[in-house]
Amino acid sequence: MTTSSRARSFDAAAARYAAHRPSYPPALLDAVEELAGRPLAGARVADVGAGTGIATRLLHARGARVVAVEPGDGMAAQFRRALPGVPVVRGDGDHLPLASASVDLVTYAQAWHWTDPSRSVPEALRVLRPGGTLALWWNDFDTAVPWVADQAGRLRHFFGEAESTRFDPVHLRRLPTGLGLVSHRVRWTRRVPVDVHLGNLGSHSAFLVIGREAADAFLTAERDRLTGLFPDGMVEESYTVSLGVARTGGPSRGDRARPPAR
Repeated sequence: MTTSSRARSFDAAAARYAAHRPSYPPALLDAVEELAGRPLAGARVADVGAGTGIATRLLHARGARVVAVEPGDGMAAQFRRALPGVPVVRGDGDHLPLASASVDLVTYAQAWHWTDPSRSVPEALRVLRPGGTLALWWNDFDTAVPWVADQAGRLRHFFGEAESTRFDPVHLRRLPTGLGLVSHRVRWTRRVPVDVHLGNLGSHSAFLVIGREAADAFLTAERDRLTGLFPDGMVEESYTVSLGVARTGGPSRGDRARPPAR
């Protein structure tokens, strides 16, 4: 199955994606602002691969003037229901439907790995104003936590190594080189019902394309294990947000960014 087909697999599961996928901690947006060398308030931002608007909502709440870019019909429809006041245009990172030098910040939340960097890097640089910033980030399950590591092992066994990497924190290996990109990580947790955790797992493309019967078999067995681990029915999901930020040449607002305090 092609990367494009996988990316479009989310369209049929857009409501589940919106209901179960995690958001991002405030510390992530703090880090983006510091590394970009300017506040998000008033910034013109293109949120590419915006999906159902999880990251867009946070950027908008910080006062950014956001335009979302989303290729999928189902995801774009879900986005419009959630954020009717934020514009969304149809396109993807390899072909941005935006004017050159039109935005201060281009963001990719959970979306850069669906692009072809030989196309998406030039496109991001084209639409950024001088001194603009490219920011890429992913929520990854924190496999330093024992139960998360055990679950990752079951996913590897179920899908095989090639597929299970979609659940592992490997994305920074795919970041573009030659841009002076700075990496940063933010650890955080959320407590959710078992059903939400399983819905989160099931909304990943590897589950969406494997077929309902096979996916349900794994998730049902996982429910039994998690019920034993979390008898109150609430799972504490542990995440590491992997962030990469690159600033382009030219003038920008604010002082030169320093790596955020850890």
